[in-house]
Amino acid sequence: MGRGTAGADIGGLNALRQRLGRWIQAKTLTELDPGPYDITVRKKLHIPMDDGVVLLADLITPLGDTDPRLPTIVIRGPYGRSGPVANSARALAREGFRVLFQSCRGTSGSEGAFTPQIDEQRDGIATHRWVRAQPWHTGPIATYGSSYMGFTQWAVAAELERTDPESAPDALCLQITMPDFGAVTWDNGAFAMRNALGWTQMMDRMIHREMLPLLLSRLRPDAKLRTAFDVLPLTAGDTAANGRRVDWYQKWVTYEDLADEYWTQQSYAASVPEVTAPMYMVTGWHDIFLPWQLHTYAQLAAAGRPPRLTVGPWGHLSRGMGAPSIRETVEFLKEQFADGPTTRVAPVRAFRTGADEWHDLAAWPPQGVSTRSLFLQPGGGLGPGDPAGGSTTYVYDPSDPTPALGGPSLEPTSDPVDNTAHERRADVVVFRGDVLVEPLTVAGEPVARIRFRSSRPSADLFVRICDVHPDGRVMTVCDGIRRVGSIGTKNTDPEPDSEGFRTVEIHLWPTFHEFAVGHRIGIQISSGAHPRYARNPGSGEPAAIATSLHRAEQEISHESATPSRIDLPTWPL
Repeated sequence: MGRGTAGADIGGLNALRQRLGRWIQAKTLTELDPGPYDITVRKKLHIPMDDGVVLLADLITPLGDTDPRLPTIVIRGPYGRSGPVANSARALAREGFRVLFQSCRGTSGSEGAFTPQIDEQRDGIATHRWVRAQPWHTGPIATYGSSYMGFTQWAVAAELERTDPESAPDALCLQITMPDFGAVTWDNGAFAMRNALGWTQMMDRMIHREMLPLLLSRLRPDAKLRTAFDVLPLTAGDTAANGRRVDWYQKWVTYEDLADEYWTQQSYAASVPEVTAPMYMVTGWHDIFLPWQLHTYAQLAAAGRPPRLTVGPWGHLSRGMGAPSIRETVEFLKEQFADGPTTRVAPVRAFRTGADEWHDLAAWPPQGVSTRSLFLQPGGGLGPGDPAGGSTTYVYDPSDPTPALGGPSLEPTSDPVDNTAHERRADVVVFRGDVLVEPLTVAGEPVARIRFRSSRPSADLFVRICDVHPDGRVMTVCDGIRRVGSIGTKNTDPEPDSEGFRTVEIHLWPTFHEFAVGHRIGIQISSGAHPRYARNPGSGEPAAIATSLHRAEQEISHESATPSRIDLPTWPL
């Protein structure tokens, strides 16, 4: 290739990168007014780790006189320190905060090899101690960030409070995140393939600086990734997506038991209640981490330290989440450290879908919630009365798997979708409640308890609640999955009864949704959502190496002794 051609290619790539950056920026912080401060950026600060590896960071400093009581904000992440990912850091600096934005080990010029989750505690601790020793640092330290940049906060918070409280963060700002990424990778025994393999492809391309395919994949569906979703065994997915094996992905698909040391060493869920620093949390009803983030909220509330919480109508990459989360972070930190005013009238702000209303609440779930049980009736009914008996059957064929339709994901939108056509599939069974004569609000985590048996040793149950509109639309509210008969579920599987039925408990995504007058509650049950979750081959063998696919005859019991039902946490207005 001639020099002129190479230069043209680089110029085209830069132009594409700039276009993508402007597009993402336009979709994230468009509602946020610039703060009052200009900023200056010191790039590529060298921060030594305890093993001699040097990590790079940018220091973003507001110009002019700022309130010395405000904390320095530490952000640690693997996605680079420029472009759209840096928008939030710069927005915070324009509000008067000094911000240190560091790239994780093995990413964006930082030395070492990137091994997701494994190094974040030791590197985060070393970084916090380094920041405290700098001449430009004054006052407290707060941490900030979403997704992986929230995990890096959990990695250090409890450990530093326990072993080196002088270096511990003084406040945490946690957005769409959780302290245990194993739990979302193997979601109740099912491998979350769409997110795990999609994220692996993205990060592997970033590390190898394959910027053109990376940028193009942000603009249109990636053909290699679509192909990789169907490849068996699962250990071949990374090669199909990127042309090479990725060590962490191989471990993810191999270690399907979350009790294995591989996963326990990188989980900080057990230490959540030990964190005493004040926290602000933001998440969305359609986010991939929602159930676990609300669980951490509940852990802290039980310890007497409930965080400030905002839950909006958002997914992981929703356009509308960026600006309010920045505004509320700024308000929270200024209130905590500089006696700033607050607009909050209650600790929790939650958006009620269906009604499209924000609510100010004392806690989550809101006070007054009670359980309403609806039983699955033979013939497709759904109601409060005990069913008359019988069963509902369907066939799941992993060679023609039940497709995923919407749902929480790492894609730009996770908004509710219309399930009307999806419900016509023979491998999706549907139950409908009566037309509502008064509104009903579900507020919390619905739980399905399905008396179920399969002709195969292992099977999945995927349950979805839908809002059936008078015009015929069947819109997603929330869903959840549970696998039985696998290596990863052997310690939690319910025992089969004398007829081979198990009562399988499926916890659905939390929700805050109003079913309006004239609407109906709909329940779908199937045995997969491909490629959101890797299909269950039915054999019960290790998921990583399975290649043979087996049709499964599935049966849902309606016997009155242990009837299949869904328990809805309902909230009276």
